[in-house]
Amino acid sequence: MKTLVTGATGTVGGAVVKELIDAGREVRVLVRDVERARAILPAVELVKGDVTDAASVTSAMAGCKAVFHTAGLPEQWLRDPKRFTEVNVTGSVNVGEAALAARVERFVYTSTIDVFAWKHGEPFDESTLATDPKGSYYERSKQEADRAMVALAGRGLPVRYAHPAAVFGDAPALNPGLNDVIIRLLHGKVPMLLPGGIPVVMAADVARGHLLLEAAPAGARAIFSERFVSLVELARAVVDAAGKGKVPGVMPRWLARVVSVTGEGLAKIIRKPPLIPAGQLQFLLEDVHPTADHARRDLGWAPTPFPEAITASIAAFRARGWIKE
Repeated sequence: MKTLVTGATGTVGGAVVKELIDAGREVRVLVRDVERARAILPAVELVKGDVTDAASVTSAMAGCKAVFHTAGLPEQWLRDPKRFTEVNVTGSVNVGEAALAARVERFVYTSTIDVFAWKHGEPFDESTLATDPKGSYYERSKQEADRAMVALAGRGLPVRYAHPAAVFGDAPALNPGLNDVIIRLLHGKVPMLLPGGIPVVMAADVARGHLLLEAAPAGARAIFSERFVSLVELARAVVDAAGKGKVPGVMPRWLARVVSVTGEGLAKIIRKPPLIPAGQLQFLLEDVHPTADHARRDLGWAPTPFPEAITASIAAFRARGWIKE
């Protein structure tokens, strides 16, 4: 079964490609830069294109029976926020429309836990999508993209929805996200930790979850999250696993809020990212606790425990030369 993967140079997409190859699947990937992709991806079929270019997506879809649409912008701030809509929403619609026209048999869409409704500090599952708009451009774009996928499903697209927490682990490239935070922490570039915490999961486990979800009935949703950790717990685990660095102090909440609000205002003037994006701080302080009980029970998903996952990730980062000794 020929399988198309979008976002293959990303943290989730790269792990999905590896998992598919290990399973003996024939893989085609849609990439914007073929030469860059050839240098960092395994031996797969490379097709030049972009999810925002519907014609290139349609061309890449030819002959594929399965699709893993992992492409998206995970950043919490962009100079032009309309890019969130262009990539996360329009890009997803382009991939879904092309898959529908090609009559693909299986379609897995990488969504996010951010589309669900939750209450501060309380566990939540896949049962309730948030109806109110979330607080950041990124979250709102993913909500809109999810609704677009549901509409395409209503027209026959056999979509399944993967909802990972914050993803870390081996990847083809160092992209914005938790991996970048870990590397900056080890290089002493995080003077203070932000308050709060995040639910986390290893990239390889998310990829395995995607393939398990592919075999589930169309319309299925699955959260992939191993546990919630405070940023202090995260930093301590990273430093212990790497045998270097130190755990920074925690910025007081009031100061983090002041820096965030001030930085967001300044960013609109100087057109550069704020030190603490408002969406990032909001998420950290909301005490978000997704539960992956459905994935564990019904899909047979068994994620790597956090300490082991961090140790494996640090080893992978060293192998890629991302950690300066």
